[in-house]
Amino acid sequence: MKNPKKKIQSAVVTIALLTAGGTSIRAQSESSREAAGDVARPQTSSPTDFVDTLNSIFGKQTTQRATHAKGIVVQGKFKPVEAAQGLSKAPHFGQAVPVTVRFSDNTGIPTLPDADDHATPHGMALKFHLPDGSETDLVTHSFNGFPAATGDEMRQFLIAIGSSGTGVSSPTPLDTFLAAHPAAKTFVTTQDPPPVSYATLAYFGVNSFRFTNADGKVTMGRYQIIPKAGKHFLSKEDVAKAAPDYLTSELRSRLAKAPIDFDFRLQLPESGDKIDNPSITWSDKNKTVDLTSIVPDSDLTQRALLFLPGLLPVGIEPADPMIQFRNKAYPISYDRRHAGETKK
Repeated sequence: MKNPKKKIQSAVVTIALLTAGGTSIRAQSESSREAAGDVARPQTSSPTDFVDTLNSIFGKQTTQRATHAKGIVVQGKFKPVEAAQGLSKAPHFGQAVPVTVRFSDNTGIPTLPDADDHATPHGMALKFHLPDGSETDLVTHSFNGFPAATGDEMRQFLIAIGSSGTGVSSPTPLDTFLAAHPAAKTFVTTQDPPPVSYATLAYFGVNSFRFTNADGKVTMGRYQIIPKAGKHFLSKEDVAKAAPDYLTSELRSRLAKAPIDFDFRLQLPESGDKIDNPSITWSDKNKTVDLTSIVPDSDLTQRALLFLPGLLPVGIEPADPMIQFRNKAYPISYDRRHAGETKK
């Protein structure tokens, strides 16, 4: 997102709808938290309004997702370390489970070149297949933070982007929005260069979750997924000559040689960290706890996949209201991209 005013075909770029012993967090009274600005105001726009806004930027959905339309799916295994059971009684924190992983580019444009500025942040969505036949999902992206604190604010950001194309005089609606929203400005102006591979990016679950273990102990945390291969990005010269679909090609080639590995971690809050505001990044100095390795290894189909950020097992609960807003928006996009199919 180096240049948010740049046109892509007939659409202006948007951002991702996402979508990684604890410190105890004492409960505050609702009134004191509201006074401190820690409690999000009630939503005035619906999840349908949100998806409508995405569609207004990228056009009516046919078979593509509303955002992160371009991607590739792989299959692998989530293997928890012993310490994970001390954090949550969730089934996949106690034993290895199969996992379906979708890597993706930002925007709702399925033909966007992988090295385009607007393809970042990239996404990593995971579906864990639990022993009882149920599933739980996690949606992350490759930027440690979110441009908005609430669904309403996110929609306002999108509207500002969609109203600030070529020919709009300065200050544009986006200029005005960024001036009043430092987190959104940071999100727009500090994205990493295009990666060497989907396997050389770190991914972040920017929303907070509440983890409960078998003894009832609660730990707050945010997911981080760190590549064992390290973080690597293209040089300017490599960006200029990158093929439009180089990330998909590279991942297929990499997986043909060996599996790819990620370390799965939980970042714990320090005193004063905001639990219910994904636009505020926690410090890199915060403690992290290793949970597992994720090992993707084979290609799958992706069209039928629906990832739900709020699809959670016993032992994990949302600690951020943004999660439930997102959870209601995803099925709307899913239904629209399958609307033309014959119902059996």
